[in-house]
Amino acid sequence: MNPKYQALFQPFKLNDGIELKNRLVLAPMTHSSSNPDETVSDAELEYYESRTAGVGLSITAVAHVTPNGKGFANQFRAVGAEFTPGLTRLADTLKKNGSKAVLQIFHAGRLAPPELVDGDVVAPSAVPSERGDGGQGPTPRELTGQEIESIIKDFGTATANAIAAGFDGVEIHGANGYLIQQFFSPHSNRREDKWGGDVNARLAFPLAVVDEVQRVVKEQAKGPFIVGYRFSPEEPETPGITMADTLVLIDALAEKNLSYLHVSLMEYNSVPRRGVEDTRSRLTIIQERVGNKVPVIGVGSVKTPDDAAAVLETGAPLVALGRQLIVDPNWVEKVESGRENEILYTLSKNDQKSLVLPDPLWNMVINIPGWFPVVEAQEANK
Repeated sequence: MNPKYQALFQPFKLNDGIELKNRLVLAPMTHSSSNPDETVSDAELEYYESRTAGVGLSITAVAHVTPNGKGFANQFRAVGAEFTPGLTRLADTLKKNGSKAVLQIFHAGRLAPPELVDGDVVAPSAVPSERGDGGQGPTPRELTGQEIESIIKDFGTATANAIAAGFDGVEIHGANGYLIQQFFSPHSNRREDKWGGDVNARLAFPLAVVDEVQRVVKEQAKGPFIVGYRFSPEEPETPGITMADTLVLIDALAEKNLSYLHVSLMEYNSVPRRGVEDTRSRLTIIQERVGNKVPVIGVGSVKTPDDAAAVLETGAPLVALGRQLIVDPNWVEKVESGRENEILYTLSKNDQKSLVLPDPLWNMVINIPGWFPVVEAQEANK
């Protein structure tokens, strides 16, 4: 192994006492490859098995905790006894080669496609999302107080299901504009009850979800159990979450004795847009702020071993790989064995079978403009 990458393969102990075999994490990525009945499919099990042998921690694609919280077609569900057998197979697959298995759980809120949910699209307030093309999403119905309490309980039920299925933990998905983030955001949360208000008041729902998940873990887990939290540091909307707001959020989360915090970033070295006068990367700022209390996972366009090493150099002890493990499922093993010169950074339209990619995910890779520009570049040069 190249000595400059040795730090990536050092064991690491999370706040809960669970030890990971190395510092590398399979990032949660939507693959839309579950069965139509919202159970785990054989195709996604094969996909995960091919990508989890080397990493120390594997985080699943997100699972919804309630029927009106579904965010994608062909997404598996986390709540309901009928889904436990598939979740058990998924946990077993992720753990087969020594990785710890974490189930990511969420509610899509106002980002739920209307055609996929049972009933209304719901959110903290009746404010539609803004789209990159200048348009808007559908106007959601504002949740009642009783519905909010019920959804919080659903997160606890999903955690109980994860425990029963044999997962090592759950990751609360409070990022990417979904319901938990919507409650923290001044754009989507205009409430005047106990679930809304200023930046501190808007912490109520995220912290209530954390408390409920941890309550279930304390009551039902038979040993140490991972509870992580993922967040997006900023929003482009005005008003929207700023870096200053996020510092308030992570200060509060750092007091919850979470296993880790997982930053959702497109680029690991991106800098703040607004809210703080700081030219350092968001990841560096976050690590400096709370890294002495809770481990931080860095992520965002980590492609090369040098990228991964650069994440660790910020002080963040863990680094997640997403799309790069789609392009080369053997990335970790190649770095560990000193074969980093063999890492693949491009793929072609003939690679689906060799990469063990389910049809829906493969169609996303090929057809979503810009998601995998290497495909487009290769085909254009033929």
